[in-house]
Amino acid sequence: MAAAAMLLVGATMTACSGGEDDAAQVSAPKAPATIPELTTDPVTLSFVWFEWPPAQALEKFANEEYKKVRPNATIKVNTVPNANWHDAMFTQFAARKTDFDIAILDSQHIGEAVTNGNILDLTDFVKKNIDVNAYDPYLLAAYGQFPQAETGKRDENASLYGLPLLGDTWTMIYRKDLIGDQPPQTWDEMISAAQKCQTDHPGVSGLAFHQANGSDAAAVTYNTVNGVYGGNLWDAKAKKIEGVLNDAAGQEAMDVLVNKMKPLTAKGSGNWFIDEVNAAVAQGKACIAFNWIAASGGLLDPKQSTLGKSKEEILGKLGFATLPKQKTDLVPLGGMGMHVSAYSPAANQAEALNFMKWFEQADVQKKWAAAGGVPSRTDAIQSPEFLNAGPFNQVYADSVPRMRDMWNVPQYARLVDIENTGVNAALNGAKKPSDALNDIAREQQAVLDSSGKKGGGGL
Repeated sequence: MAAAAMLLVGATMTACSGGEDDAAQVSAPKAPATIPELTTDPVTLSFVWFEWPPAQALEKFANEEYKKVRPNATIKVNTVPNANWHDAMFTQFAARKTDFDIAILDSQHIGEAVTNGNILDLTDFVKKNIDVNAYDPYLLAAYGQFPQAETGKRDENASLYGLPLLGDTWTMIYRKDLIGDQPPQTWDEMISAAQKCQTDHPGVSGLAFHQANGSDAAAVTYNTVNGVYGGNLWDAKAKKIEGVLNDAAGQEAMDVLVNKMKPLTAKGSGNWFIDEVNAAVAQGKACIAFNWIAASGGLLDPKQSTLGKSKEEILGKLGFATLPKQKTDLVPLGGMGMHVSAYSPAANQAEALNFMKWFEQADVQKKWAAAGGVPSRTDAIQSPEFLNAGPFNQVYADSVPRMRDMWNVPQYARLVDIENTGVNAALNGAKKPSDALNDIAREQQAVLDSSGKKGGGGL
């Protein structure tokens, strides 16, 4: 369509120079405020995500519901292994040609995509088509804004490059039949309960959590413990990591993780991630576990569990709770947003915008919640459709005000690789905890210093 061909109103990039703000260095291609005329021909709208249950849920849900308003449109959610997710997108971005129309990016991926001009600037589109007041400000910022806001805040003057697709955080999964109906309230109480449970029930590990050196697995685990023990990942304004991450609070968190939590995990669990933790819970091999809420639905499936022959029987043994507090009550922010590829054909970009406008409606978000999604609109989060869809959904609703994200800067991929490697080494005995944390801080600081960039935020 001729109208669709005019979708991009401008795409300019300025040269990066040391000391300038990231937002000033790039003007990403802009999406129009009004959705261009949509094609009447058959159109396939392609997403790229990593392989996990929400990907299949999204494809099924969209093809059932979006086709009611766009019968000529087919939704395809292409998946890759989690460890390859970032590279699967950014390799194509670098080639300036993508086989996907909508990239599902982690919040921390946005800066890299924006500064490279890989995704559309949706600011004008959002102003005209999306009720921004329907969202918790931090969720809207986390899944779309760049430069990123401080935790719990959104800069209304900052540009938006995406919209929420799936919210997420960790839930504590605990064996009610082994440790009691009431979940531990502090991190120290949790460790004590796990220790007692492991002692009392040979063959069952006290804890199961992410330790792998891949994706953001080990890094999120350390960052979570860092947060509850009062640590900080960095000083965002000063771009300072060394001396902040590895201060006394950070070192205490690393000591707790390696010397108190790790001994309560199963032998051979040093590279566990989402699936391995779920398997340990489903097989009755863990007293207490931590996992992403969006990945927890399979725990209620009797076909995948040895804990019961029905959902009700399983829930007689499993409880789901918000993370325990300690010096603070911080929890990790997970989830992802939808972002339109700057290299997608004009007709597909128009379809992508139309899909996003449709998806963010209140009634659609409630249906998505009932289908297994984790919404970001406040009305959907608080709706019976969501809260009654799973025993862990109230955990998410209660956790939203407590969320903390990582460093939302273009250098994220390098920073998380450093942290994953270092934390995994400490957990597996290859480095002393204090040495590992000092090395992480030093290496991450070198990445920031060599970039010569300011901007971003996130904490």
